[in-house]
Amino acid sequence: MSEFDDIRPYNDDEVKPVLNRLINDRECIDTLVKLKFPKSAAYLAPVLRKLARSKLNKVAGKIHTVADFQHFMEGMVKDVVDNTIDELSVSGLERLDKDQAHLFISNHRDITMDSAMVNFSLYHAGFGTLRIAAGDNLLTKPFASDLMRLNKSFIVNRSATSLREKLKAAKLLSRYIHHSVVEDGESVWIAQREGRAKDGIDKTNPAIVSMLALSRKKPEPLEEHFRRIRIVPVTISYEYDPCGFDKARELYEIETNGSYTKGEQEDVASIAKGITGYKGDVHLTFGKILNDAYESTDEVHAELDRQIDRNYVLHASNCFAYEMLEGKIPNVPIGKTQTPFADLDLSERRKTYKKYIDSCPQQHLKILLRCYANPVYKHLELTGAT
Repeated sequence: MSEFDDIRPYNDDEVKPVLNRLINDRECIDTLVKLKFPKSAAYLAPVLRKLARSKLNKVAGKIHTVADFQHFMEGMVKDVVDNTIDELSVSGLERLDKDQAHLFISNHRDITMDSAMVNFSLYHAGFGTLRIAAGDNLLTKPFASDLMRLNKSFIVNRSATSLREKLKAAKLLSRYIHHSVVEDGESVWIAQREGRAKDGIDKTNPAIVSMLALSRKKPEPLEEHFRRIRIVPVTISYEYDPCGFDKARELYEIETNGSYTKGEQEDVASIAKGITGYKGDVHLTFGKILNDAYESTDEVHAELDRQIDRNYVLHASNCFAYEMLEGKIPNVPIGKTQTPFADLDLSERRKTYKKYIDSCPQQHLKILLRCYANPVYKHLELTGAT
């Protein structure tokens, strides 16, 4: 028994029993059918359920280890990349050592695709796969927890209510992350904040950094503690957010009514949209390892924000939104080549963008534009450009 048994990913000897449990889980099968066949699932459920279970049995017969399961998942992620992304580009990998484990902390724009893109990019560059943080608020069904833990996810307790329970959960999480990176040599991904940045403004939650410090053993200096877990800031930028309209609607409700009540299945719907929806170009920037002599968690927090903001690669969609709000062309570079926006012929991309925003409900449009334009405002603020 380990103190981490309730939150850790599954081991190889647990793979077969968990797969058998999933195949016999009616709710799991129905959910997979709805994701794969959203239009026909309602009236062809019995047939599709039988087909899905048969397919899963065949797949499960070839899966004996966690690595086998991840190989299967990699194929599914590749299909998502091929079908929903125009170009996936990556920079900064040359800063990383393949023989070392790291703690990757990224901005948070999509529930599942953020970690999937970081994992996919590292895997295809010859790095090991990640242990991925997953909040228990997203794992209300046992089958969801099983699927995530098969894929090297560990569970973050967000359901704790009392301060004592929250502190206990935070200490356990901190110890697990430290143990993974320092003792097991396994890289980890966590988001810079608990919820997605729905307004396009990326800000690290100071509590995340404070949590990481909880596993420090005195008299180890704080700076040495953070050096040992090798924090790497990662910035992800999507040209199009498949959940953009939903985020704008939520922000509109908050601005108009003061609050927003999330639907029971809203997270599940957001996960599905994030996976299957069109994303345009996507860029990931891996920043510099945080190995300075940090004297406080505030300094670590500030450096995370600094790198994540400065490494954000803008897309044409961000600049089009800025144009519509400000009535002028932003003096910023875009894309992996960092070519000035004003120097590019983007007529075809403008057509795609116009078609996209024409589908947005009029009352939500200004908020949607702000969400896309906010990274441009941040870039102009950081560079002093006009």
